[in-house]
Amino acid sequence: MAKKRYFAWSPLRKVMADAGAKIVARDALGTLIAWLQDEAVRISKRAYVLAKHSNRKKITKGDIDLSIKGY
Repeated sequence: MAKKRYFAWSPLRKVMADAGAKIVARDALGTLIAWLQDEAVRISKRAYVLAKHSNRKKITKGDIDLSIKGY
């Protein structure tokens, strides 16, 4: 079964074009999407643990910031 995509192709193509990559292969974009999804899941899981540790249900910007920094 294929992995569900949470990121759309077109906005990421636009981001890459803005960065100077005017022509991007579909498999390169697919690889970027897979990496972004994996990172988003990893950061979200860490943020959830931080919120839970603080006896909160809501994940805050601070939780995300700390998760990105690796705490």
